[in-house]
Amino acid sequence: MTYGQAFAFVWSYWRKQPRRMAFLVAGLLFTTACDVTFPVLSGRLADAVASGASGTPTAGAVRAAGLALLGLIGLEVAFTCMRLALDKQWVRLETVVLPQLVVDVFHRVQRFSTDWHANSFAGATVRKITRGRSAFDVFTNTLFFGLLPAVLIVIGITLMISWHWPVMGLFLAGVLAVYIALSYLMALRYLAPANQRFIRSDTRMGALLADSITCNAVVKAFGAEAREDRIIGDESDNWGRLARVSWGRHVNMHIAQRSMSTLMMAGMLGIAVLLWARGQATPGQITMVLTSYFVVAAYVRFLGQHMRNLQQSVNDMEDMVEFMGLPMGVKDRPDAVPFTPGRGAIEFRQVTFGYENQPDMLYRDFCLTIPAGQKVGLVGHSGSGKSTFVKLIQRLYDVHSGALLIDGQDIAHVAQESLRSRIAIVPQEPALFHRSLAENIAYGRPGAAMDEIVEAARKAHAHEFISRLNDGYETLVGERGVKLSGGERQRVALARAFLADAPILILDEATSSLDSHTEALIQDSIAELMKGRTTIVIAHRLSTIRGMDRILLFERGRLVEDGRHDDLMQRTGGRYQALVAIQTAHDKGAANMDREEERSAS
Repeated sequence: MTYGQAFAFVWSYWRKQPRRMAFLVAGLLFTTACDVTFPVLSGRLADAVASGASGTPTAGAVRAAGLALLGLIGLEVAFTCMRLALDKQWVRLETVVLPQLVVDVFHRVQRFSTDWHANSFAGATVRKITRGRSAFDVFTNTLFFGLLPAVLIVIGITLMISWHWPVMGLFLAGVLAVYIALSYLMALRYLAPANQRFIRSDTRMGALLADSITCNAVVKAFGAEAREDRIIGDESDNWGRLARVSWGRHVNMHIAQRSMSTLMMAGMLGIAVLLWARGQATPGQITMVLTSYFVVAAYVRFLGQHMRNLQQSVNDMEDMVEFMGLPMGVKDRPDAVPFTPGRGAIEFRQVTFGYENQPDMLYRDFCLTIPAGQKVGLVGHSGSGKSTFVKLIQRLYDVHSGALLIDGQDIAHVAQESLRSRIAIVPQEPALFHRSLAENIAYGRPGAAMDEIVEAARKAHAHEFISRLNDGYETLVGERGVKLSGGERQRVALARAFLADAPILILDEATSSLDSHTEALIQDSIAELMKGRTTIVIAHRLSTIRGMDRILLFERGRLVEDGRHDDLMQRTGGRYQALVAIQTAHDKGAANMDREEERSAS
């Protein structure tokens, strides 16, 4: 990322605060003028003092010295007051911009495609956002309070010196031009590559830490703590090696800049002394040159640091800026309207769709109608298109051609959030937020009353285990619900679906994590939940869909069989019949093994 791209990104937020920015720019110009004027008044004070050095000073010399002294004091007071005002205004600006920046990036990342999230480490994404926020703060502070004042001071002092002594002004301009060019080129060509390698390692470190800590249960299950230690240790060593290179180059750049600053001091003071020796400069003018050097040197010294900080912050912001430029996976159209829920009729109308990482289309001119309130089971081998069928209904992907209609509305023309809020889903492996049980159950219907939450939990047979917890419905469930068992997470997800009360219900083997006793308990509740709703069940155990109104058998995106269980079982040589036979044989074999184990144990 270039400096121009970084500034354009920063400016997109600065311009939203025009009044604050106008005040800040005016204040910056004022404080710069104070710094440029300081050497002039210092020189006048020195000349006034020097004029009376051989005896009693004249009244004119005293008056000149007094005016110069008052001017210096006034400058210092004015500078300090304005700088305090600038700092306060800057705090207000940054405390508005930085939170908005995080919200904007989070908003965009949340809406990236399902594939993007599947291929990205959550820990790395969080690290990139938080690092980018800090880098934005460093970049803006460095630019506004470091680089801009330094450039203005350098220009102002150079013009002032040139007005008195063109030769010295020419020397100063030349040295400063070389200094700035050297700083820029070293930052861009020397520091940037090392910084980028270091940042990539830093991101990997965050990703590996998050991945290992999130999967701590798996680590413990396989006794792999030492193995994970080695993985983190190897990346830590790599991080340290790259840090040494990056930080070492910062030191080398500082040495080069200090050398140029020393050359500038020697040249300016040498020329000034030479002019004094020839009688072409007064003591006050020598003082002005000396003071000018100190002012310029201070800003130039920090200019080098600012260039290093600027380059570091540009590298740190790069990932976050990239997020803002990436296309969102599924984007609402400008004329998108809220989805108007009906009874849940679904129609695939000549839908063609395929994944980006696959050469062939999964669906081609696929047509299917599911009447409102119908209960449909989806079966087929892995990769046959069952999960894609559900994802397209949720509009997690846009179809390549054709249309998918729900209640007569093309879902490509409606707002995604309004559509998905009317679809209740119970996945095979439900993920919960590290929030209270009540909040997790009410996630599908924010603002639900506590008695409604409890009633939904009762229907899902979750109330029993929740009531035994010390904090009841206020119990925090841990990251992704790790403090609950698989069956408990499943029942919370079912309670969430009960409470959502959506016209379309999707069950992805919703009872797979339950023991036989609990599964039997909630089957009646699930049957009650499905009443009056269009229900789609992705089935792995075919016994769970025998009572469906309709069973759809998929093979490679094609619908090869469609009918009720009894009808499909009567088709000689039918594929559904073959699947049932295979699973029945497998179940009988598993049951025989269990009986053998029981006899051996007895």
